[in-house]
Amino acid sequence: MKGTTARKRAVGHAPEICANCGATLRGPYCSACGQSVHIHSDLRALLHDLAHGVFHFEGKFWRTLVLLAWQPGELARRYIGGERTKFVSPIGLFLFSVFLMFAVASSLARYGSGTVAIVADAQNPADSLASAQLRHLDTLKQQRAMATDDRTRDALDQQILGQQKAIDTLQGLKKSGPTLGVGWLDRILQGAVAQPELLLYKLKSNGYKYSWALIPISLPFIWLLFAFRRDIGLYHHAIFAIYSLSFMSLAVVALTVLSVIRVPDALIVLAGVLIAPTHMYQQLKGAYRLDRFGAAWRTAALLCITFVTSATFLVFLLYMGS
Repeated sequence: MKGTTARKRAVGHAPEICANCGATLRGPYCSACGQSVHIHSDLRALLHDLAHGVFHFEGKFWRTLVLLAWQPGELARRYIGGERTKFVSPIGLFLFSVFLMFAVASSLARYGSGTVAIVADAQNPADSLASAQLRHLDTLKQQRAMATDDRTRDALDQQILGQQKAIDTLQGLKKSGPTLGVGWLDRILQGAVAQPELLLYKLKSNGYKYSWALIPISLPFIWLLFAFRRDIGLYHHAIFAIYSLSFMSLAVVALTVLSVIRVPDALIVLAGVLIAPTHMYQQLKGAYRLDRFGAAWRTAALLCITFVTSATFLVFLLYMGS
């Protein structure tokens, strides 16, 4: 029966039974699974399906993106209200935005300047500091060798002694590492001092792998902001958190690209400071139908929550990478 159905399709005839689910066909699409009755099997049709899929995705994506940027509260409210096929799903958008953020940050950071370059230059602070200390020690020794009077030599001897002690302290710290009395955390700190670039690599890889953990970490704090609202459940808070995290990830991508194309750091920092609270305010006000005061104080609280959740997520990543 399936072979006959396939042959009928190849010549353009509509089969009576859906080959995908076996349901009886009564129109151009299967009423059970939604598959089209007329399925083409030539290369031209494949290219047509590819183009249709790309542009159809772009239509949903840009519709979602515009609302996410300018009317995030309405987007969350409409999705919760049942408008699903018009928009990219929150989880799909979140995974895409997080992947894009880590991909852009990893690919473009080494080519940028300003803010991005500062992060790149700070990958191995212990080695950079040790090298600077050693260069300064060599300079002092050269000055000591060229000194002609005893007073100058004595002063330089004191500086050389102090510099050598500082280098010995730094090297001892790098060798033994700091300790906090927590086994796994001490191992991470010691590894960070010895190989900071390896720690950054683990944070990047685990950050994308466990990015989903930001959602359950955020939910209890968001719930506390609406603890007395019986008309709002955890599902509403989850959609709010997912869309908010997606926007922040895309904002990081945009700011990284601006840094790479050498937009002044002052403008990037200003945008970063203004974008987050403004978007949070608009999303809270629209998604939960709040007045200005209610949205304002919850925005301030949500900013504090962001620092707490970020720190919790960082500790989680350190633990998973230990």
